[in-house]
Amino acid sequence: MSNLTKLEFAALDITGKNYLSWVLDAEIHLDAKDLGDTIREGNKPRSQNKAKAMIFLRHHLHEGLKIEYLTVKDPQVKLKLCGEKITDAEMLEKTYTTFHANNVVLQTQYREKEFKKYSELISCLLVAEQNKSY
Repeated sequence: MSNLTKLEFAALDITGKNYLSWVLDAEIHLDAKDLGDTIREGNKPRSQNKAKAMIFLRHHLHEGLKIEYLTVKDPQVKLKLCGEKITDAEMLEKTYTTFHANNVVLQTQYREKEFKKYSELISCLLVAEQNKSY
């Protein structure tokens, strides 16, 4: 589903190439919305403000990344996780382990393709989803 409202700044790319400018923009905009305390160490922001900040940050993520951070409910944690260097091999493995237990054969088939880049696997999965051939 595409975002219906205009982005205040460029969404975080799935490759993470624009992370530094994205995090700076996110911090500035959260400060402007009086939500800056939600991402600073040692603060105890109200849960309502944390939720507002999470909505804002999720809105500014590439669709593929929204799934990666689905269980993150703290905006401070999201910014920390985004800053970590995660290899393609780690992302590939994480994706394979999220396959449902009923799809072990499918998981094995994707592993056997020996993807080297996470983006290649995601592209393949998106095509399979569009064709309903997963």
